Amino acid sequence: MSATLTTQERPRLHKTLQEIAESGFVGIQMRVHDERGTWTGSAGAAELGGTARPPTDGRFRIGSSTKTFIAVLILQLVAEGEIGLDTPVAERLPGFGLDGRITVRMLLQHTSGVFNLTGEVDEDGTVTPGVPWAGREWVDNRFATYRPEELVRLALSKPARFEPGTRWSYSNTNYVLARLLIEKVTGRPLAQEMGRRILDPLGLSGTVVPDASPEIPGPHAHAYYRYEDAGQEKTVDVTRHNPSWISSGGDMISTTQDLATFVSALTAGRLLPADLVAEMCAPRSTGIPEMGYGLGVFVQEMGSNGGTLITHNGGVAGYATLMYGTPDGSTILTASLNYVDDAAMSLAETFQKTTRRLVEEVFGDGSADETTQPAD
Repeated sequence: MSATLTTQERPRLHKTLQEIAESGFVGIQMRVHDERGTWTGSAGAAELGGTARPPTDGRFRIGSSTKTFIAVLILQLVAEGEIGLDTPVAERLPGFGLDGRITVRMLLQHTSGVFNLTGEVDEDGTVTPGVPWAGREWVDNRFATYRPEELVRLALSKPARFEPGTRWSYSNTNYVLARLLIEKVTGRPLAQEMGRRILDPLGLSGTVVPDASPEIPGPHAHAYYRYEDAGQEKTVDVTRHNPSWISSGGDMISTTQDLATFVSALTAGRLLPADLVAEMCAPRSTGIPEMGYGLGVFVQEMGSNGGTLITHNGGVAGYATLMYGTPDGSTILTASLNYVDDAAMSLAETFQKTTRRLVEEVFGDGSADETTQPAD
């Protein structure tokens, strides 16, 4: 990465961060790498009621941006001939009664049809719950440990969403199965495999696979959750919680620097052969305008602004992550927002507007573009 630019050299970005922090979030930290160099900034607060801004090198829970790391591990195994994209998953994970038509590719592409372990909402609005992740029930049990096998069995106890390969539907279960597949094929725990294949070679010292640990090591901003208890509204610091409820669907911890390095390495072909990078970034329709899904990444067309972005954002328990890059890695945006989360996801619309604004300012010409991906 190039030398870091000062706030004064990118006053518009600094002003944007201040306005975003004032729109309802507790704080934001962001990193931009482009032809002008690398710029970092933060605004708002690291903690509710505090005055210190979020550290620009701080760690945070990255939510579903985890999926891109998991997809890269799987594709490395594909490159080594250890497994094929069209291998039936049940052949390698026979103990779950998986539909034999579900392939590795379907897991990574969210076309398997398996029930989402965090719950599903049908077209008629009917909610089928999964593992508890919201409300007082989650707050009271946020240090409980779930094993990935337990999450998979919970999800597979629910009816499939559709026939394998016939549709697209985002499901965290796909990536928990991918984790189990990595561990089965390599014979090593996910954290160890992630370290030796991605984190250590790239020097991603701020990135952690926490498994069931509630800690965020090193400097970090705080995240919060709001819920009702006996008619009273309560807000709890949930920075520390056991992320095993989401497992490899979204449990990793990282920094804006590490995420930018990861995106740069991925697009430059340092992690995968060129043909598998192309396969990863080949989109399938998701039903979201101008937004396709490849293998562990969204592929976003910039519409009237032109160009394509490779991205996977994330949201989990009071943290939201942005991770965007151009296919050639020349421009990269990574950011984290810390905020007060709730079951109603009341900041979801504000987050989507914030995402659009930042993407337009960093990658576009400033004109409005309504295209965005799901926050989770």
